Amino acid sequence: MSTASRASSEENLSLGQSLKILFGASRAFWLVNLVNFGDGLTYFGVLTLLTRFLGADLGLSDGMTGITVSAFTGTVTLFMFGGGYVSDRLGVRHALSLSLLVMALGRFLLVLAPGMGAAGVPVAWFSLFLVAVGSGVLVPALYAGVKEFTDPRTATLGYGLLYSIANLGIVAETFLSPYLRTAEPFLRLGPWQIHGLGLGIQGVYAACALLTLLLLIVNVVFFTRRVEQHDRVCGAEPAEEESQAGHVHPLRNARFLFFIFILLPVRTLFAHQWLTLPDYVFRCYPEAVGAKFEWISGLNPLIIVIFVPLVAALTRRLRVMDMMLVGTTLSALTTFILVPGPDLGRLLCYVTLFSLGEALWASRFLEYVADLAPAGKVGAYMGLAGIPWFLAKFTTGLYSGFMLERFIPKHGVADSGELWLLYGLVAMVTPVGLLLARRWLVQVEQHPAQPRLS
Repeated sequence: MSTASRASSEENLSLGQSLKILFGASRAFWLVNLVNFGDGLTYFGVLTLLTRFLGADLGLSDGMTGITVSAFTGTVTLFMFGGGYVSDRLGVRHALSLSLLVMALGRFLLVLAPGMGAAGVPVAWFSLFLVAVGSGVLVPALYAGVKEFTDPRTATLGYGLLYSIANLGIVAETFLSPYLRTAEPFLRLGPWQIHGLGLGIQGVYAACALLTLLLLIVNVVFFTRRVEQHDRVCGAEPAEEESQAGHVHPLRNARFLFFIFILLPVRTLFAHQWLTLPDYVFRCYPEAVGAKFEWISGLNPLIIVIFVPLVAALTRRLRVMDMMLVGTTLSALTTFILVPGPDLGRLLCYVTLFSLGEALWASRFLEYVADLAPAGKVGAYMGLAGIPWFLAKFTTGLYSGFMLERFIPKHGVADSGELWLLYGLVAMVTPVGLLLARRWLVQVEQHPAQPRLS
């Protein structure tokens, strides 16, 4: 179904009717989102602490740690390019099982790496490579699953829910991770006080590996071929208008290319959430704040869980371009809140407003790319749309460790304000670019025969 046709369907439904249809969706849709939830928990359970794990447990320098984390996150997106085609070829059900198997193996190896002596670092690199391969297949399969198993009338809410459920998994991770990692007081119930288990980062990683294995078992047992065939809404053969749209390769569309690449500067801020923010908090704030770092970073997915479906529902008839402009402007501007220096109130304000900016545009971007793709090609299109995200994650890590050493060293005088000023100025390139090109970008809406970009 084209964007215009889908929009027409949505206009005939009230918000309440759309929600009723969506939450009465098929078993396959919810099995896809169960994996989506678990992947959000396990992927960010590892990523949030990865810089600390590589530096403290494996002894890598700040520079090498930044490069390693950047190579890992960049490789995830790199494998999405080919993983999208693998997902389309295998089908959603088999693609999910394959990716979960590979990621479980990689995460178990990562847990064992610190005890392997000199071989620990190479084993960790190999384990991260396996996780990246699995993630590269999994993510396009999740997007394809939503398109296949969701009523087209609720597509906007469906993709909003996909993004929200992934972040719900991250919320669960940020709550559980400090309990597993530290022995600090975790929860007070009247006269009783519950302390953390004190298992360290390896304990968190072991839990992530076991959960990945459990998701694999659930997917194999419950997501059967019969369920897949019965619940599929979008058929394998594209409709006539989709076939025509499929003849226009996205990498030959100038507006599409500009649209995805202008997001690169603001996307660097997302990479800094795991490349820079953890060490910034651990080095510039009191130890008590660092002990609950996951809870601070967990504000982001919590806000996403609440606001992405709400924003998707309220703005489903608005242009993607307008949502992108407002959202990226908010995300970029909030970085300047950190310029005056470390302060817990400003840090919480930054995380909150940055997350609200993300909620305004992130799921609508996913919706647009999936809608542009003809049936059976969603995975491939999602992979191609991830090229700028790959560049942002990969290139940011090439300098983030060295910037930490320059502005927030382990020992010495810190100048975090200048660091965040530079990063904020870089991010502002995105909303400025979108604003300058807005008229050209939205012209495509006036020509229904062309692929719709907003």
